[in-house]
Formats: sequence, C-alpha cells, structure tokens
Amino acid sequence: MQHNNVLILDFGSQYTQLIARRVRELNIYCEIYPYNKIPNNLETYKAVILSGSPNSVRGEAVLHPELKGIRGEKPLLAVCYGAQYLAHFSGGEVAPSNTREYGRAHLSFVKEKEDFFHNIYTGSQVWMSHSDTIKTLPKNGVLLASTEDVENAAYKIEGEDTYAIQFHPEVYHTKDGKQLLENFLVHIAKVEQDWTPQSFVEESVADLKEKLGNDRVVLGLSGGVDSSVAAMLLHKAIGENLYCIFVNNGLLRKNEFHDVLDQYKDMGLNVKGVDASARFLDALAGLSDPEEKRKAIGRVFIEVFDDEAHEITDVKWLAQGTIYPDIIESVSATGGPSVTIKSHHNVGGLPDFMKLKIVEPLKALFKDEVRRVGASMDMDKDLLGRHPFPGPGLAIRILGDITAEKVRILQEVDAVFIGNLRKWNLYDSVWQAGAILLPVNSVGVMGDERTYEKCVALRAVESTDGMTADWVNLPYEFLQKTSNEIINKVKGVNRVVYDISSKPPATIEWE
Repeated sequence: MQHNNVLILDFGSQYTQLIARRVRELNIYCEIYPYNKIPNNLETYKAVILSGSPNSVRGEAVLHPELKGIRGEKPLLAVCYGAQYLAHFSGGEVAPSNTREYGRAHLSFVKEKEDFFHNIYTGSQVWMSHSDTIKTLPKNGVLLASTEDVENAAYKIEGEDTYAIQFHPEVYHTKDGKQLLENFLVHIAKVEQDWTPQSFVEESVADLKEKLGNDRVVLGLSGGVDSSVAAMLLHKAIGENLYCIFVNNGLLRKNEFHDVLDQYKDMGLNVKGVDASARFLDALAGLSDPEEKRKAIGRVFIEVFDDEAHEITDVKWLAQGTIYPDIIESVSATGGPSVTIKSHHNVGGLPDFMKLKIVEPLKALFKDEVRRVGASMDMDKDLLGRHPFPGPGLAIRILGDITAEKVRILQEVDAVFIGNLRKWNLYDSVWQAGAILLPVNSVGVMGDERTYEKCVALRAVESTDGMTADWVNLPYEFLQKTSNEIINKVKGVNRVVYDISSKPPATIEWE
C-alpha cells in the first residue's frame, strides 16, 4: 500500500503513539521509526514529525537524528524535544526553565496571518511537558506563539517549511491540537487525506489476493476484535482457503465458546471449535506463579493449535491479528533492549517445525482503526465493541492456583458484572472490565449462619490503548445492586470489593 505520507521519528516520548493516532484521525497514513533508524525510502514521505523525549538536549545523552534529506527539503514539525533540538544545535539557546512547565497553559500571543495557526487564537489551551525551555530562537527563527510563562512556545525557520512547538498538540488537553496538525499536514505539507477504512479494506484485500494466491491459511481466532477483523479481511481475499481455529482453553467467560462460535457462523467464516478445557486445566494444576501459568497456557495452546493445523492439508501461512502498537513496542526508540511482548499475546511463539509463513493483515493499524475497518465491513457492533480480554483468560484473574471450581465461580461473577454493565448502558463507556477472584476467604453472615467464603474484586477502567488507564467512577447504586446480586446468586462468594487504582502505578490486570 503506497501511503507512506508522514514519517514520525521517535525520541522516546510517552506520547509518540498518540501523535500517530491523531495524524491517522485526519485520514493521513503515518509510520513511526526510532530517531536513529530512519528508513531509506525517504522520497515516499511527504512530511516529517520529530517527537518529544524524556532526554535533554543539554545533557550527555543527547539523541542526534540524521536530518540530511529532511530538514529544508521536506515540511518538518518538531515537537517539544524536537523543537529544543533544532534550537540548541542551530544557533539558539536552551536552558533549564525557571518555572515548572508542565500541564495546562494558554496562548498569550499568536502571530497573525500564519497558516500554521489558522483558526487558532490567543487564549487557546495547550499542554506543556518539559523541564528545559528555549531562551533564544535558532538562526532565522521567527516567533509564532507564546504563553504567559513560555515566550518561545512556537516558531518557524525562515526560508524552510520547518515549524517547532514546545507544547504537545497530540494530547487531549491541547484543545486545538488537531487543528494545528491539520494546518501543518494538509495546508502546509499538502498531504492527501486518503487513509480511510474503506481504502484500507480495498487495498488490503487486493494485496492479500496477490500475496496468498490459492494458498491455504490457518488463523487462531480468539473471539476478540483483532483476530475477528483479520479473519474477515482474509475471508474477503481467499474465501474457503482460510481455516479458522477457535480453541476453548476452559478459561473463557461463561458460555463464551458457544456464543462466539454462533457469532462466527453468521459471518460466513470457516471455523472449527476445539474444546480443550480439560487439557489446559490439567497443565495448570498446582501452578500459582503468574508467569508459570502464562507459559503453561502458551505451551498447551501451541500443542492444540499444531494438532489441529496438521489436520488441514497443504497449509502454507499462519495468519495473526498483530496490530501496530505490538510492532512499535518491539523496538526501543533509544536503541536499547527491545520491549518484550508477552508470550501469550499472539501465536508468535509457534515452533519452527510448523514451517509456516506469517501474514498479518492488521499490522499497520491501531486498535480504534481496527474497529473502524470492521465497521466498514458491516461486522457486528457487539463484537467490534467488545472489551479487550487477556490471552490467558481468567487464569490471570484467579490469583493463585487454578481449579475447575474457581473458574466456575469467577465465570458466574463475571457474567453478573458484565451483564449489569450492559443493562445499565455502562458497557460502552468502559474500556475494559472484569472480576478478580482473590486468594482469601472472609467471614460473612447469611441467614443465621456464619460463612467463610471467597472475596472477589471488580475492576473497570477507561483508556484509549491500555498504556495508561483510570478507574471508572461507576454509580454507587449500580455497585450496590451488582454486589448484592453476586453474593446472592454465586455460591462460594460472600464479599465484593471495587478496585479504584489507576495505571500507573497499578496495572489493569492483577497478574
């Protein structure tokens, strides 16, 4: 697909993926590369963005990008660290800030008749996040905007299409951030807005037809959004040559195995359901360590998947629902060790003896784009709106060892919680929700008898991509009714608590 329109060079900012997401929202395709691994095909990019960074341009660990072929030759937008880098090494001055430049600020000056600030005015809220500040603009620098505390909040280089800002246009708190990116990319860089879900489907199907021909492809379905959308794209391209395998590891939600299989039937997919619950539970017997549980589940999944794949003759390809963040996170922006992708995330740990080539139809997409692509193919809204569900399933929501009885208890609790979120029309306002079975019993009273039974925790978070998350302030009445229903209906539980931890410092899952 020839859409290499915008190149984002990553200097390690926590917001780099957010820049890409905002650019994609403008229907413009972009790619992220580490600052020190610039692609060779620069001619295919129409504009370049330099990200922020936790590093300082004044310190010893300065991150030096090779801007030959970029600066002065392509429209360039430098954000935060990028802006300070251009200033510091082009005749300007960067120094420690006298005031803490973090959080909300407002533009107190905006240069008039500048395309870069079209439809953005004084008073507009921006988000700052830096400890250094630009004291003197670089050679040929022209001031474009200031805040009350930051004089050189934005500037351009005379004679170049080079722009720089000391605030973050990609974060929600910068109210006109999308307008600013549009001004730079559409009006200044003249980038075409041709990256749409429909165009992605059309081009992906054509590419898959050419790549796969009459070859047979096997795909491990999970019931989640990514694998389901990947399956539909492949189905459009190769039809009956796609063989889908949906493995029940015994750790799915209540009735999920049969419900998802029914859903796939309506989609016309060639799916085989394999109930391997007993095999997984046997492998998990006596294991309490979270990583040991993950490895056991991954190992058995590979064994089951391999057994089933061998039943299909002449399979040449393994399809995976890998999405863009998985690929970005596997490369360190600072050239250090790669970030480890959890072994259960994809079928990426398949052994060499399977000898299958890999096809990843969604590897260019973010999660929200995957949903939009699915919607453009008229896929079921309930499936596309499903909360993320961990690969190891309920195994990492049952703290400690796994037994069939514990799985039953948690499935019943989860069914009440998720069912009530739907009844109260809260499900779609929550990014992810689930219940956790704690390894403690607590004293209770039911009727005239004392009980000593399990405690469960409910967890609901709001997020955009799972990298950070806040707990959801669910209504007290909802929590009260849900707690009562769980205790009354689920045998073995006498106490319910609600997790009000955010990520960071807590993770979304408990294991």
